[in-house]
Amino acid sequence: MDALTQLRLSAAYNRWVNTRLYDACAGLSAADYRADLGAFFRSVHGTLNHLLLGDLLWQARIRGTAPPASRLDAELAPDLPALRRRQAQADAALHDYLQTCRETDLMQPVRYTSVVTGKVMTLPRWTALTHLFNHQIHHRGQLTALLSRLGVDYGDIDLVWMPGVAHVDEAST
Repeated sequence: MDALTQLRLSAAYNRWVNTRLYDACAGLSAADYRADLGAFFRSVHGTLNHLLLGDLLWQARIRGTAPPASRLDAELAPDLPALRRRQAQADAALHDYLQTCRETDLMQPVRYTSVVTGKVMTLPRWTALTHLFNHQIHHRGQLTALLSRLGVDYGDIDLVWMPGVAHVDEAST
């Protein structure tokens, strides 16, 4: 499997799992959604907000456009429905970008200024995209820990459960 195919699969998974997790979060009370649970971004809201911020920041870097914020704790939306809309838009934009991307585009440099250090950095586009997906995985792990702590069943979200990925052999059941 080539790198572009893997990145497209990651984008499809990203979109699918984000939808599943937003569905799970929709059942939270306002108090649980905003509660400081001791996570790096404190609450479910803070973690979802940071996930979206990371997606938008890396997509801006990849496209060479202005970053959505100058701080990693900037609040992008005031509530779950607004965050969900923006995350769905970001997921769709990433999916669409990868549909038009070519293998040769993946080696092109991405040059940006780090929000953390203020230093100018350069890396291949494939590395930036891989980091975007790894960032999502890392913080979704934090989110699922918070949801588990709150007693929320978010279901099976492993890649193998995404529709169209694995075939269940009915003869083995």
